[in-house]
Amino acid sequence: MPHGEQLYEGKAKILYATEDPQQVIQYFKDDATAFNAQKKGTIVDKGVVNNQISAHLFQLLAAQGVPTHFIKRLSDREMLVKKLEIIPLEVTMRNITAGGMSRMLGIDEGIVLEPPVFEWHYKSDALGDPLINDDHILAINAATVEELEQIRALSRRVNDVLKAYFAQRGIDLVDFKLEFGRFGPAKQILLGDEISPDTCRFWEQGTKRKLDKDRFRRDLGDVEAAYQEMLNRVIGAPTVAVK
Repeated sequence: MPHGEQLYEGKAKILYATEDPQQVIQYFKDDATAFNAQKKGTIVDKGVVNNQISAHLFQLLAAQGVPTHFIKRLSDREMLVKKLEIIPLEVTMRNITAGGMSRMLGIDEGIVLEPPVFEWHYKSDALGDPLINDDHILAINAATVEELEQIRALSRRVNDVLKAYFAQRGIDLVDFKLEFGRFGPAKQILLGDEISPDTCRFWEQGTKRKLDKDRFRRDLGDVEAAYQEMLNRVIGAPTVAVK
């Protein structure tokens, strides 16, 4: 599919226009950033891996009733998606303590959270993606009450589906980030962005071996191998018996 004009370039992806004003091409880069772009680098073939993982998981979620922006994968690094008006919020779903939650509250990593913790973050690198609540969101008109209810319900559904899916593949879904947007005149709420080792924390069950961008963030090494292993686990057959 031919590219139109470049509409946007972020830390990990580029969006291009198409002949259809309601569809864009999402291109996955190998650029890697951490700590709100304070740390930068490259993960070889990260874009290829993240495109394949995201496409697979978007299709899985759609089959389970979660509406997403995904239409189809076009190439190793590109997917065709619905053009969204991105809501300036990030959702973090936490099943196990790690990363920002552990730092903010001064608690150990690895504590299982029952029920899972839902967080809103204001999408702003300049401000460090601060943690906010519903009242803040309504005060700045980032979303409506009805939209917040939809996003919260969809996020919990995504968590239920993905947590079970990864458990069958020997992986604990520790936490992950989601973004949503409005599509079309009806402003339908759709899941957007990507779902990949860039946006999720994956720990191997039992060993807690990290198979995500924390290997880049924390200089743990074997980053490319971890991403490739996650691709193999995502698209491969279950390794743990389904109960």
